Parts: sequence; C-alpha cells; structure tokens
Amino acid sequence: MMNIKAFTLVCAVERELLVAGKECVSIECVECCGRDLYVGTNDGFIYHFLLEEKPVPTGTATFTATKQLHRHLGFKKPVNELRAASALNRLLVLCDNSITLANMLSLEPVPSGARIKGASTFALNENPVSGDPFCVEVCIIPVKRRTIQMFLVYEDRVQIVKEVSTPEQPLAVAVDGHFLCLALSTQYIILNYSSGVSQDLFPYCSEEKRPIVKRIGRQEFLLAGPGGLGMFATVAGISQRAPVHWSENVIGAAVSFPYVIALDDEFITVHSMLDQQQKQTLPFKEGHILQDFEGRVIVATSKGVYILVPLPLEKQIQDLLANRRVEEALVLAKGARRNIPKEKFQVMYRRILQQAGFIQFAQLQFLEAKELFRSGQLDVRELISLYPFLLPTSSSFTRSHPPLHEYADLNQLTQGDQEKMAKCKRFLMSYLNEVRSTEGANGYKEDIDTALLKLYAEANHDSLLDLLVTENFCLLTDSAVWLEKHKKYFALGLLYHYNNQDAAAVQLWVNIVNGDIQDSTRSDVYEYIVDFLTCCVDQELVWAHADWVLQRSEEVGVQVFTKRPLDEQQNSFKPDDIINCLKKYPKALVKYLEHLVMDKRLQKEEYHTHLALLYLEEVLRQRTPASSQGAETTETQAKLRHLLQKSDLYRVHFLIERIQGAGLPMERAILHGKLGEDDKALHILVHELKDFSAAEDYCLWCSEGRDPPRRQRLFHTLLAIYLRAGPSAHELTVAAVDLLNRHATEFDAAQVLQLLPDTWSVQLLCPFLTGAVRNSVHARRTMQVAVGLAKSENLIYTCDKMKLKRSSVRLSDKKLCQMCQNPFCEPVFVRYPNGGLVHTHCAASRHTNPSSPSPGART
Repeated sequence: MMNIKAFTLVCAVERELLVAGKECVSIECVECCGRDLYVGTNDGFIYHFLLEEKPVPTGTATFTATKQLHRHLGFKKPVNELRAASALNRLLVLCDNSITLANMLSLEPVPSGARIKGASTFALNENPVSGDPFCVEVCIIPVKRRTIQMFLVYEDRVQIVKEVSTPEQPLAVAVDGHFLCLALSTQYIILNYSSGVSQDLFPYCSEEKRPIVKRIGRQEFLLAGPGGLGMFATVAGISQRAPVHWSENVIGAAVSFPYVIALDDEFITVHSMLDQQQKQTLPFKEGHILQDFEGRVIVATSKGVYILVPLPLEKQIQDLLANRRVEEALVLAKGARRNIPKEKFQVMYRRILQQAGFIQFAQLQFLEAKELFRSGQLDVRELISLYPFLLPTSSSFTRSHPPLHEYADLNQLTQGDQEKMAKCKRFLMSYLNEVRSTEGANGYKEDIDTALLKLYAEANHDSLLDLLVTENFCLLTDSAVWLEKHKKYFALGLLYHYNNQDAAAVQLWVNIVNGDIQDSTRSDVYEYIVDFLTCCVDQELVWAHADWVLQRSEEVGVQVFTKRPLDEQQNSFKPDDIINCLKKYPKALVKYLEHLVMDKRLQKEEYHTHLALLYLEEVLRQRTPASSQGAETTETQAKLRHLLQKSDLYRVHFLIERIQGAGLPMERAILHGKLGEDDKALHILVHELKDFSAAEDYCLWCSEGRDPPRRQRLFHTLLAIYLRAGPSAHELTVAAVDLLNRHATEFDAAQVLQLLPDTWSVQLLCPFLTGAVRNSVHARRTMQVAVGLAKSENLIYTCDKMKLKRSSVRLSDKKLCQMCQNPFCEPVFVRYPNGGLVHTHCAASRHTNPSSPSPGART
C-alpha cells in the first residue's frame, strides 16, 4: 500500500533540556495537559515544560518547549507514571509503588501528604460515575494481588471506594464508567466493578508480549491481540470494527481519529480505522513511549520527546486524490465528518466527491463517475465545459476555482484517442438525459438541452427528434447553426416549430421533399407535412401549402382537410371554401365529399348530389369504349349504388336525367325506387337485368325502416310482375316460386292463393304454405297470449277493487273534507287509498288541477 503523509514527527523536548550532561538519565514517563508538558525520569525527577506551537506556511507546526522548573521526589527511584487532574490542579505521580499528589504548577506535594501505597500501575476514569466535579476516579492495580481497587482522589485526600477480586494478577487496565478492561496474565476481560460481572474477551500470553489496554472512546477499548492484531472491544464484549494489523512486538498504541498509531522497536506505523489499511510508516528507533493527550500524540525515547503533528485531513484527502486513490480519499472524507462542523463538512465533501468523479471519468469509469457526480451535486456545466463548443456562446459559466480537475478539454483528457472520445460523448449524452429532468438542472436547463442537442446531432442519434418534440430549452441561435452544420434539416424544422416559427419549419420540410436540400432523417417527410398542416391552427399557413400537398398526392394531401376536427372545419375552414379549392383535384374532391357525406354525415343536399354526380361521371368515363371494365370501375359503381340507396338528400330527378341512356339500369331502378315508382324499378330489375336476387334485395332495402304493410306491398308487386308474364315464361315462374318459398312471412297468404294459377301443385309451394301456416298460427297464439295477459291484469284490478269495497266508511255531518275542510252535506264522497274522504267536486278539481293539495293517490 502506497504511503500517505498523515503525520509529521516534530521534536518537542531535546536531550539537553533534561540531562544537562548526565548520560545515565533517561525519560520514563510523559504527561501533557494543554500547554503543560511533564516528564518523569529514572533518577526521580519531574520536569515541567511549557509548549508553544508555531504554525509554518507549509502546514506543519513546530513546537518550542520552555522549561519552567523541575523537582526531585526525594529518593532515587524512577518516576513510573504521571497523570494530570486539571480540575483539581493536581498531578498524580507513581514512584516506588506509591501514588502521591503534587501541585501542577509548583510540583510541591500536597501538605496533607495524601498518597496511595502498594500500586503497580493506575488509570483515570475519563467517564466518571461519581458526579462530583471536585474529585477524580482512579483505578489501582495493587502489587502482587489479584484485585483491583477504585479510589476517589480529592485535592488533599484519597478515598477507597471499591475493591474487586480478579481471577489472575492484573497487568494493565483502562476505565470507562463502571467498566474496566483488564489485561490479566493470560487473557483480556471486561469487568463491571459495580456488579462484579466479568466477560472474557480473548487469550494472550503476557510472557511473550507486553499487553496494551487503551480506552479510545465511550465504552470502547483498543487491545494488543494475538498474531499482531490491534483488536477493538466494547464494554459489551463485542467488536464493532475490523482489527488492524501491526507488528508482533508493538510497544504502545494511540488513537488520533481516524488513525490508530502503533510503536515498535524501529517504526511508528499509522493505520486507518476506516479501512484498516496501513497508511504511513515513520522510522523511529529506541522509542518506548506512545500516548495521546486530548488529541495530541506524543512519542518519546529515553532521551527526547516528540510530537506527531497531523496534517489537515483536507490536505491528506487531496494528496490521495492526486495519486488517484479515490476509494481511500472518500473513506477518509467520510470519517472526517465527526471532526468538522456540519456545514463546512458538507461543502468540503461535495467538492471531494466532484473531484473523485472527474478522476473516475478520466479513467473511463463512467458508472462510478456518474454516482460521484450525482452525490456531489456537480454543476453539470463543469462536465459540459470539457467538451469543446457544447456550451452555448451566451452561457455565463466559468469553471470552479480552484479547479476540480487538471484537464483543459476532452482532447487533452483522451490524448486524441477517437475511441475514448466517442465513449466520453456517449456517457455525457446518457448523463445529460438523466440530469435534465432533475432538480439539479434548475437554472441552466438551456445549457444542458443545447449541449444534448449538439451531441445527438453530431452522433446522428435517434433521440434528437424525441428531444425536439417534447418540452426542451434548446437555444435557437446556437442549435440552428449546429443542426445546419450537421445537415439535420428535419430536426431544425422541429426546432423552428417549438419556437413558434411554423412557416420556417414547413418551408424547410418542403425543401427536403422537393430535393432542394438533402436530409435522410425520415423518408416520410411529405406525410409528416400533411399531418402537421392537419393539426395546424394557422389558416394562412395551411392555405399557402394546400396546392403543394395536393399536387404531390391528391389522396394524401386532402387529409389536410378531412382529418381536421369538424368544428374547426365548419368555423375556420368552411366546406364550401375547401370544395372550391379542390375543384382542380378531382380525386381529392371525391375524398373530401365522401368525408362530409359518409364520415361526418352532413345533411346538406348539394354535398350528396355533388358526390353522386362525381361518382356517376367517373362510372360513365370508365364505361367508354376506350376504357376497360376494371376493378376501379366496379368499386366506383358500388359506391354510387350505396350512396343512391342510403341517402335521401340528393336530387333524384336531376340524376335520373343524367343517367338516361347511359346503360346503368341498376342505378336507374334505385332512383325510381327513391321516387316511389316501385313498378318501374322492379320492371327494370326483372325484365331488363333479369336479376331476381337484386329485385328481392330491392324490396328489402326499399322497405327498411318503414311500416310492415310497405314491405308486404312491395313483395306483392314483385310477385304480380312475375305472374303477369304467364306460364309460358318459365324463368319468371321459377322466380315467383322461389320468391314465395323464401319469403313466406312477407305475404298475405289469402291474397296470394287467389293469384296463383290452378296448375301449381301443393308440393311445389310446400315451403310457402308451411311458412304461411306457421306465421298464421304464431300470430294467433301471440294474440291469445296478449288477451290472456290483459285478462289477468283486469282480474288483478278487480280483486283490488273488491278488497277496497269490503271496508266500511262512516260518514257524518261532522266529517270534514280533507281538501276544502268543509263538512259533507250529502252521502256522496270520494275515498282515497290512505282513507282520506273528499267531496266529489273537490276530487274532480284535483284531477283537473294537479297543483291543488291532495290527501293521496286516487284509486
């Protein structure tokens, strides 16, 4: 793992300040409280220094230690430990297995001579439980006893609080509240000294290595575990962090978040608590003390004291980013959250995410880059500005300062590699398409959409048209020039339309269809123009291009008028004006009249007559000797017949005059039928066309929607025509028999039997007679059912009347009419179902004047 520079080792106290030429003197312990530095030596002296920190422009601080005074404890024993209790202005000194109290400034022992004897080591409770601000809680490990002791230390006295037995001799201790983390001779344990409950953590061998127990935070400890592991443990006996790997012969450990610092015989190593990786190694020989004091980390040899000065986290993060170590930089940045004010951290972290995003982008790691850009709330114009000419010329954007990356543009980033450049452009297309609909695009949507349009046009991307037909903020001037440059004229027309320049748009599309300009974007531009004009509300624009679309294709061009909403046709585009325009285009005129008559069902005689006349002219034109009888002729003739049959609005006499002598007997028969001349019509169908099926169909459609006698009369007329020819006309006789047998229910059987020749057999007319009998029986039975229902209904009313008559009605001169409130003068009255009695004349008045009050419904 590549080293990063997290700390700088700075000398604080040099040898000359301590020993003054005494070679045998060595440093045994160190304590730091604010600016006060205390050093204990092997010859029983305590030294007090005042530290002064001096920042330098490079960012690394220097320290100057000024000696205040020193004091000898009175016997030649090493000072084993020093701990400052600043709230009491006391220094706890462990020397010769006794803990004495001294003044922090004068180093003089307290007058009371209070001390704790028989202590091998001790630890202060940094999370005290007593609640007394004028004392400190101290945990003592007695000499050669399997116990631990808890003391309260005041300014001039000490008081034992608790003594708890341990399974083995304790060697090291750290305290947090009621919990003790103990290194015994063979294992680490967590002990609650209040309840006496203990929990084993893991074993270790004290004979092979020195135990380390370090409180690193509320209810959490750092321990030197087996196999060169720095283990984390909570008071619950679990680990919430992965262990760090340090050397087997580690001497001391400290925490300066987010780092764990370890000291061995030759090195100081720095490990991250966030990813457990070793980040830095500092050579440091003969070191034997490593401690952290309120965030300040101090190391010492036997001859000097040094301070590990942390570099600012932001500088560490920038160094990581400069070395492309994105993941480490992000982990370190997240870990810095607890040490930086929220607002400042958010600004810093967003910038780090943005920088990391550009690093990933430069390495073509687009998915990672996109997530970083999103999380960092990147102003997307920073990314667009890498691509030459994508930002609009009117954009006021300037890049962030200091810059988020080191690249001038995409050419420098990709070093001219076209494949990489294409990948970058595809990424930007995808990213802009996602960003443009988010809140992050507010304020500069024009820049985003214009850049996206340019990318789509350059790449010939299908989404170019989708962008322009939906809501967009593409700047017209920049976008138009770019679309012309890349010959995207159809898209340019869409851009003009979106900016309310429909005339320019349509003219551009017309030029494409005419071949004046080349654009292969769509092959159906003509149809698109027709659809566009159909929906266009600008009448002048539609009329200006109506002749052009009709000249290209009458059948398609007429849709400009036929597909418009009817209300718009009748108001803005009047049918008469359109018909005048279409006179030069016969096929379009027919299509438009069909639209008015068939689709919109306009009930106007001139449209129906005009359409029928156009059909007729087309049929006559196609029936000339020079023209063949093709499928189109049959289709037109079928349309003519359908119109003549279904419509009742055309001028029948006018069409009959035009059709005379034209050889169109079927059409002539239909027209006679419209005039009520059924004999003439059926005569044509039977004698001229000899189309008996058509004659039967005539009877059906001509009587459709009419009363039944009308249909019966038509069928009788047709039968009479068949029979009028006499028995010699065998063909008509067969037709008459078929007519009777197929439509037995349409005839009056009694009349038919009187008309039929005597020579016809019953077997010949069997289907007719069977049908007639069945119809007669059915009619009789239906009448019987109706009569039965009527009788039943009458019986019900009779029963109700009888029930009403059974009840008696008492009438006296005191009884009042419920309508006029006057008494009855004669025994004549009307009774309502609710029991109310009224005068007969009042009831008659109520019957003729429904607005008068009523006591109930009449029976």
